[in-house]
Amino acid sequence: MKISELHKSKKFSLSFEVFPPKDSDNYQSVKHATEEIAKLKPAFMSVTYGTGKGTSSYTLEMAKMIKEQYDVSSIAHLTCISSTKDTVLKRIREFKEAGIENILALRGDIPKDLLGADRSDWDYHYATDLIADIKKIDEGFCIGGACYPEIHPESENQREDIKHLKEKVDAGCDFLTTQMFFDNNLLYNFLYKIREAGILVPIVAGVMPITNAKQVERARQLSGSFMPQRFITLVDAFGSDKNAMKQAGIAYATDQVIDLYANGITNVHIYTMNHPDVAAAIQKNVSDILGKEL
Repeated sequence: MKISELHKSKKFSLSFEVFPPKDSDNYQSVKHATEEIAKLKPAFMSVTYGTGKGTSSYTLEMAKMIKEQYDVSSIAHLTCISSTKDTVLKRIREFKEAGIENILALRGDIPKDLLGADRSDWDYHYATDLIADIKKIDEGFCIGGACYPEIHPESENQREDIKHLKEKVDAGCDFLTTQMFFDNNLLYNFLYKIREAGILVPIVAGVMPITNAKQVERARQLSGSFMPQRFITLVDAFGSDKNAMKQAGIAYATDQVIDLYANGITNVHIYTMNHPDVAAAIQKNVSDILGKEL
């Protein structure tokens, strides 16, 4: 199933993200976690992409496994930074041959050793370029892109960020998935602004359950996420107790999900960090809401 079709139903749904193993050493544990999450039968599952130690090939393998063995729609991430057009073409053909219908097209992070290097001869500089290429190669793919409710870290301001987001959608993006956020009001304000700018594709809201205190700093590093006071208070109160923090983090994420549904967001995507128990707990907490129509 193409992700764009999911949004036509107007039913509340939950989807999950997993990441592939970095190498063969942790392959079995990651595969097991992915299988357990797939057994929950989410609306779809996304598989992240990496550039080293076989991660990118594992992306395809896991996306195919999810689709074929568990009958769950999957979307494979594809990043283009420092990649050649030939490499991207090869990946797209592999996705096609494997029956993958959905691609999340991303620029990806610039490797630290290349931050100051001359990148003028690179084939790709932005996700917009990748999206346009995918459309040229095969129009049959459903293409997703990323968006930042709190401004992309490299943008000067939100107006510039939304301008570039519109270019991404105009290049052929069928839907957008948000970076994590911890204050739903930031998303609602963002949605108003992008709709005003003519960005009308479906939005998938990305939520990351923070189940241990160490994840807080990691979340800030990844996206510069604003942490509302009630969330900070939660971490301060329970962060030193592993079990309590996990329970509180799941409760906070569940509250976000329910509020998003109540405000018209039909699909919420959970960044599971490969934790089946966290995914299952959130799904259970909204079990009587899932499937209801907006």
